[in-house]
Amino acid sequence: MQSRPFYSPTPASLKSEWWTPRLAWPLLAATVLRLALLMIAVFRGGTRALFDPDTVSYLEPGRNLLLHGRFIAGGVPDLFRTPGYPLFLAITSLAGFPAAAVANVLLSVFSTYLVWRIGRTVFNDNRIALCAAWLFAFEPISVTYSVLLISDALFLAIFLLSMERMAVFLRERRLRVLVASGLWLAAATYVRPVSYYLPAALALGLLVVLARVPAMRWKAPAMLLISVLPWLASWQIRNWVETGYKGFSSAAEVALYFFDVPYVTARAEHRSHASLYVEFDQVDFITLWEDSSGQLYLSQPYLALYPEQAGWSQAQRIAFMHAEILRIIRAHFGVYLRTCLTSAFRIVFELGAGNIDHLLYPGNSGHAAALAADAGLPSWLALLAKASIWVVAEKAGFAIALIGLYLFAARGVIRGGMHNACLWLLLGTSLYFIIVPAAALPSGLSRYRLPVMPVICIFAAAGVVRAKPIIRTERNIPSKHKDESEYVQHEKSAMLP
Repeated sequence: MQSRPFYSPTPASLKSEWWTPRLAWPLLAATVLRLALLMIAVFRGGTRALFDPDTVSYLEPGRNLLLHGRFIAGGVPDLFRTPGYPLFLAITSLAGFPAAAVANVLLSVFSTYLVWRIGRTVFNDNRIALCAAWLFAFEPISVTYSVLLISDALFLAIFLLSMERMAVFLRERRLRVLVASGLWLAAATYVRPVSYYLPAALALGLLVVLARVPAMRWKAPAMLLISVLPWLASWQIRNWVETGYKGFSSAAEVALYFFDVPYVTARAEHRSHASLYVEFDQVDFITLWEDSSGQLYLSQPYLALYPEQAGWSQAQRIAFMHAEILRIIRAHFGVYLRTCLTSAFRIVFELGAGNIDHLLYPGNSGHAAALAADAGLPSWLALLAKASIWVVAEKAGFAIALIGLYLFAARGVIRGGMHNACLWLLLGTSLYFIIVPAAALPSGLSRYRLPVMPVICIFAAAGVVRAKPIIRTERNIPSKHKDESEYVQHEKSAMLP
């Protein structure tokens, strides 16, 4: 009995098709829904409704880079942000912040198209691809973050471009396609540093997948790393030349030192969540965040706490933070591990209704209170019981939709075939985008789930389309459906012993 291949080439008719008329409808639905949310948000809350606490930290260094040729914030080189989205926001906001939000919307619609492309490549089935596009068009997390002026929409579009090329490589084994995937992945990392470690993980995955292909076993991982690492190294060299800091971004140190470590310390010392930032003597922590453009180690409250660091360079302060992070995590590793698991659970299961509430009901804190962070299940249920029937219905609707997606996605994975290398690519990257944010931040916001949701929609579409197995033959399919005919023949041959 022959073993099934770990990959199978794409049928010829599916290779050449970059568009189908039926795809226009989910793209139109995605466009209308996102633009409608944008117009409602601006009408009810003004332009400020489009802002997130992170928006200012993108805007200042981006405008400095565009106007003065230097990526600086607060008069010093910005080590917290990378230049991808700040420059994009600086350019698109020249016509006004609503125009920048429209640019984000268009990127999100393009991501819907890429979901179709990836679904088609992974499952060789246009029905699954179209269903995935429909699901993603209405997926709440992607809809919400397509309107806010933050990096998520740009990051997702570029990241999906990389994954689409990677999936094509796994089907066709063309190295130039893999190089394109690596270049897009490097560009995505310049938008959000969260994907900094992903090239190494993907190279290891390619090494495993291609273990029985001598011509590709070492060449493919090497080509991927060569196409990514020089671009990442160039920004690290910039940071080292200008400040002495050798990392790609200080985002990890900031997140761990100012959010995770205080949280772990408070849990270990049995203090409440409200006491985490008392030592900074700041009632409004969001204002402090915006004023420092995310570089909290440059803020006055930080220097008041550590006056001896007033004469230190940025690199020295970050090195101090790094040492403190390692010391505290080693001292309370069990607490840190439980914090990571809790954060991962929140990333996966937080409903994500809060930001839509912020856009639709600006200034109304009742909606956000119903999902208060760290309130505990009894307090959460009590707050929800006091909310209006519409709030309860909204939360219930989001919960049913999320659980339904997960259930159908599980069915799609089971029926997708364990010998499908593209399926493992999507599963692996999804796991990466749950583990890395969970290890850095205790909050576990639904926002961090955004790179995972296209995968969930693709798998859920497979679960919906293949919910009832249908035995089909080539002769009872009309000739106009040539692609489906090739798909059926391809699937039958893959299952032969």
